[in-house]
Amino acid sequence: MKAGRYQAGQPVDGFLVSEKLDGVRARWDGQQLWTRSGRRIHAPAEFTVGWPALALDGELWAGRGQFMRAVAAVREGAGSEAWSSLRLMVFDTPDPVRPFGGPDGRLALLQTALGTPPAAALTGLQALPQHPVTSTADLQSWLDEVVAAGGEGLMLHRASNLYRSGRSNDLLKYKPFLDAEARVVQILPGKGQWQSLAGALLVQTTDGHRLRLGSGLSEAQRRAPPPVGSWVSFRYQGLHPGGMPRFASFVRVIPDIDL
Repeated sequence: MKAGRYQAGQPVDGFLVSEKLDGVRARWDGQQLWTRSGRRIHAPAEFTVGWPALALDGELWAGRGQFMRAVAAVREGAGSEAWSSLRLMVFDTPDPVRPFGGPDGRLALLQTALGTPPAAALTGLQALPQHPVTSTADLQSWLDEVVAAGGEGLMLHRASNLYRSGRSNDLLKYKPFLDAEARVVQILPGKGQWQSLAGALLVQTTDGHRLRLGSGLSEAQRRAPPPVGSWVSFRYQGLHPGGMPRFASFVRVIPDIDL
């Protein structure tokens, strides 16, 4: 299931809310871990020992701002030291019959499966806390708190929804900015303090728009910019009338593996 976007002010009745994690989406089929795209994740045997046979949908997460540690673990496999700081934060189980919330729902099933021994003692597996919110003001207050602490945003999950693949407005992400992906087509030279370094990246979005990404690049990235042909993510604040992103800034290089 893929999330739609929450629009500020939209009613929150009937939704459960959790923090949006900055990790690698992963699913457990009862025996092995897989990426969202179907790539096998080779985790250390001790990382998944004792995990339930129940199918799990979650995020391999190392903490706020530690996305690349999760990527390193997936890229390098069982031998990576990055696994020592990872957990699979579980937010759903792909059961097509049960609703998400309620006493017999998928969330209750997860909490039962992950909250009893031996799973409760495992550091690599945890059910992601889900909470109701009573108003849009409460939701905004929580978003502000998460972002101030270095988090990305929130996820809203309609309690009555059934699990299905594809994009769904029963699962919504709420962040203080919009984000997108683009391919690097040229490295633009810097001026002034960035003389002899990269001044900006000229990128092309999936919609065909070309724009410059200079804001957000660190000095290290200006010295060794993402190569032409690589993909990057950027954040922006709305669109111009022609569809061009407004106030775009670089976020990070998209890993060269199929996640």
